[in-house]
Amino acid sequence: MNNESVQLEKFKYDNKIVSMFAFATVLWAVVGMLVGLIIALQLYLPWLLHTEFTSFGRLRPLHTNAVIFAFVGNGIFMGVYYSLQRILKARMWSNALSKIHFWGWQLIIVSAALTLPLGYTTSKEYAELEWPIDIAIALIWVVFGVNMFMTIIKRRERHLYVAVWFYIATFVTVAVLHIVNSFELPVSFLKSYSLYAGVQDALVQWWYGHNAVAFFLTTPYLGLMYYFLPKAANRPVYSYKLSIIHFWALIFIYIWAGPHHLLYTSLPDWAQTLGTVFSIMLIAPSWGGMINGLLTLRGAWDRVRENPVLKFMVVAVTAYGMATFEGPMLSLKNVNAISHFTDWTIAHVHVGGLGWNGMLTFGVLYWLIPRLYKTEMYSAKLVNFHFWIATLGIIFWAVPMYWAGFTQSLNWSRFNEDGTLVFGNFLETVLAIKNMYILRSFGGFLFLTGAIIMGYNLVMTARKGSLQADEEAEAPALGAFGGAHKGEHWHRQIERRPVQLLILSLVVILIGGIVELVPTFMIESNVPKIASVKPYTPLELEGRDIYIREGCVGCHSQMVRPFRHEVIRYKGEYSKSGEFVYDHPFLWGSKRTGPDLHRLGGKYPDSWHYQHMADPNLTSKGSLMPAYPWLYTKEIKMDGIPAKIRGMQKLGVPYPDGFDQVAVDDAKLQAEKIAANLMNDDVVKYDMAERNIDRLDNKEIVALIAYLQRLGTDIKLKDKTVSENK
Repeated sequence: MNNESVQLEKFKYDNKIVSMFAFATVLWAVVGMLVGLIIALQLYLPWLLHTEFTSFGRLRPLHTNAVIFAFVGNGIFMGVYYSLQRILKARMWSNALSKIHFWGWQLIIVSAALTLPLGYTTSKEYAELEWPIDIAIALIWVVFGVNMFMTIIKRRERHLYVAVWFYIATFVTVAVLHIVNSFELPVSFLKSYSLYAGVQDALVQWWYGHNAVAFFLTTPYLGLMYYFLPKAANRPVYSYKLSIIHFWALIFIYIWAGPHHLLYTSLPDWAQTLGTVFSIMLIAPSWGGMINGLLTLRGAWDRVRENPVLKFMVVAVTAYGMATFEGPMLSLKNVNAISHFTDWTIAHVHVGGLGWNGMLTFGVLYWLIPRLYKTEMYSAKLVNFHFWIATLGIIFWAVPMYWAGFTQSLNWSRFNEDGTLVFGNFLETVLAIKNMYILRSFGGFLFLTGAIIMGYNLVMTARKGSLQADEEAEAPALGAFGGAHKGEHWHRQIERRPVQLLILSLVVILIGGIVELVPTFMIESNVPKIASVKPYTPLELEGRDIYIREGCVGCHSQMVRPFRHEVIRYKGEYSKSGEFVYDHPFLWGSKRTGPDLHRLGGKYPDSWHYQHMADPNLTSKGSLMPAYPWLYTKEIKMDGIPAKIRGMQKLGVPYPDGFDQVAVDDAKLQAEKIAANLMNDDVVKYDMAERNIDRLDNKEIVALIAYLQRLGTDIKLKDKTVSENK
């Protein structure tokens, strides 16, 4: 057919929705990073902004959710809504769905900002939001997917460009991850228990957690890289064939890698090994993407030196390469033995978060806003300043955390000649890296300052220009140039069939998930039972929920690894999988700002815990842990205990029939015993008088003490079941 005879169809791109997501990205960038700076300061200034609702434990999940789902999430949607329309030569299928998606997502973010500081959390990393919000996320994600996929169906461009492959894989995989990990049993409006327990819960969580990084922080951003980097450089992507290998290898391999977060834990060895093997394999496709991005700039390096947008993008792709090399290295067991539970892992995550996601988002925003508003950037000097202050911010953030991580690991495992630990007091290591935390917060301050400057620059740019909300365009109708062409690449057949591409992506990502998850649930020998392990008492269960509410898992692990230095330090057996069978959710943690707590039970008297939570310096001189004064005035919510017991029974915890009817009496009896024991201590009685407390048996501190005293006491050092059940 002669191209000149083709009838062009006129239509309009929806730029308004892109602009809405763009400025939401800027807003949540500042908010998320500000909260991050606050908690970074709180690590060495524990009194800073320390209230019941702004403590480190409450704000940490707010920071991670704000940065991941608010800042990066809106950045994804901004880039997808802009690039998808132009790749497909079609307006978004539904204006209404676009608006529902935008406002629904912002409502979810606001809900998180309200509930997390109030203590409503599941405690599962990157999935802390409670069940009503989880349902809302699923619904809004489906709205996004329907709108995206219907736009693909009605496209005017037959072949789907590589960016769209990544968008499709992101949609289908995030949906699977979110739904599977969010299976939970509600016991009240904002309280639920994970459907899984212990080892299974840990595996599902890190299958989700690692792949949330993979398919929310990586694959959609690779799609943005494949679109915006060539646009900014005005050059084609380096290699079409490499992009094909990159895409299919990445989405197949990535889904297997989650268990490398659980090396040397109670997860079965076969699952740990599987996670390690596939993590090492990830280097190839990850670096394939990085190389494809950087070589797209071949011959354009003079332009990179002059163009700040390209500078942001080059640093972003380089950070992606660094993070995706380091990740597989950290999955090697000998390296992971050093890095896990330390700030090395935190540095690694932030090289990806600040470098890859942050810098690419900034570059896209600087490229996009002037085009949406048909004007020049308000200040090119401020863009350059932002680039350099953000780059310095990353360096000042990451380098001290690497140093801190190495220091932690070396101090924790160092022995004297007589076999005792050189740093037997955990607090010595905490104080040794305090200066590293100060430098880290300075880096965060620089990065936040850059984001604020960017926000000002972009707002002034928008005010200078005028948004072209409906941008006119024209393109031939789909099929105007016929079907397949002789000699074309075989992958073109897949590209022109979006439903087939979606199904293939789903099959590819399900293989790894099924192979890892199903045996862990179906084969009983993966989690051997220990006869002495019993369910928590009602008061201990309530104390555990308080522990979860306060975010204690953000600083303390509950997993003694099978290392000589850990067994000696924590004075007990290493953790066994059978000890966690009634833990809904698991609380193994991923970072040790404070010591591990799994063998804490019975180590100190009740009065020690009372004083430690009232003022940590009373028991640990120089401690950087904050106090929790509200635990001494807030009363235990006894009326909620029966529903929690019934919920646990539904999850398979073997409480006797009808136990919910007597659970409150059981909790009160145990609370009275602990309170009576506390009253024998003069320091406690003096503190009660200072706080004007007339009784303790109904206070939350007693429930928390009950839980802490239970930790790790179900097995004994010489218990026969211990040696037989690893």
